[in-house]
Amino acid sequence: MVFKRKAPSQLDAVRFCTSYTPLGNEGSIEAHTVKDHRSRNPSINSNPESPSTAFNLVLSPASLAIINMQRVLRASGTALAAIGNTPLVRLRHIVPKDHAEVYLKLEYTNPTGSHKDRMAAAIIEEAERKGKLRPGMKVVEATGGSTGSSLAFVCAVKGYKFQPASSNAFAVEKLKTMAAFGASVDIIQSPSGRITPDLIPSMIRHAQSVAQEGNVYPTDQFNNRDALVGYEALGREILEQVPAGIDAFCVAVGTAGLAMGVSRVLKATRPETRVVVLEPASTPVITEGRAGAHGVEGIGIGFLPPLLDGRLYDEARAVSEDKARAFCRQLAKKEGIFAGVSTGLNAVAAIQLAKELGPGKKVVTIACDSGLKYLNGDLFASPC
Repeated sequence: MVFKRKAPSQLDAVRFCTSYTPLGNEGSIEAHTVKDHRSRNPSINSNPESPSTAFNLVLSPASLAIINMQRVLRASGTALAAIGNTPLVRLRHIVPKDHAEVYLKLEYTNPTGSHKDRMAAAIIEEAERKGKLRPGMKVVEATGGSTGSSLAFVCAVKGYKFQPASSNAFAVEKLKTMAAFGASVDIIQSPSGRITPDLIPSMIRHAQSVAQEGNVYPTDQFNNRDALVGYEALGREILEQVPAGIDAFCVAVGTAGLAMGVSRVLKATRPETRVVVLEPASTPVITEGRAGAHGVEGIGIGFLPPLLDGRLYDEARAVSEDKARAFCRQLAKKEGIFAGVSTGLNAVAAIQLAKELGPGKKVVTIACDSGLKYLNGDLFASPC
């Protein structure tokens, strides 16, 4: 399969501008029954035998507004125009030949080095469109740093003040990035320096207290469904880059916005696409219903993500953090893909799925953020 829209090339990666055809203003979702493979978490799988719902997606006015916004941004030349249209590359050296093909979407090529740029732009644009965010207001959010960096970037472009609640448990590179974009960063201390079950809730409470000051817009990434609008575009890019369709998509979840937004699009087009959500094995909230401490930034938030919809994924899996870290180093040395631990976790699961599916199938996952964000830690200092 050749993923190109121009003349043949030796490159496996391709950038493109997606063209959209408005489907009306209904914003409706047509439902039909499909077989569902549920996770082991009883809070999600109240009836494992019951069918689930797959979605035929009709673009809502919100989605169309984001699409039109992207067109305007490209014409106006703001830095936000650099968001999206990321390359999709095939892993050729670390995937055994008797496995399915595995592809990574290099989301670290977004402006701040993370897929969260999509979410941040969508949330801010939607808040402006709905009149919730107006000139002179301040934006607040609880963030490990990737969402914060993205929001700081968008707020800098648009002229909003931004006050994130973060922690010393997250990479100092991310904290410095937020500050570089002009954010006033509040630090919630983690005594162990790890992401514990109570850390994220503490950060959320702090952000909520700041929001009470008035003239403030809390983006509330853990509950804000506007994030899905930004990630639907990612799903459509995947379909453009793999016109014949993919067999499986897997991704680690934090807020679950990426997983759910992409799944909405994939399953609307091809309901049999297998969607697998991932989490660190040391905090198996989705798979086993219990939280724990871990060191994978951006995922494993310690509670069930409100945006996680059991109808939009087929299975949940827990992945070893040690394996994820080892895979990060392998991706850099053998594939030239320099990314963070969540990407390593995604790659571990994708290759396992590729083994199960076998030759002739295609698995897609996400390179979530750049390895440049983790050079201050021990991720790339340790031997393979």
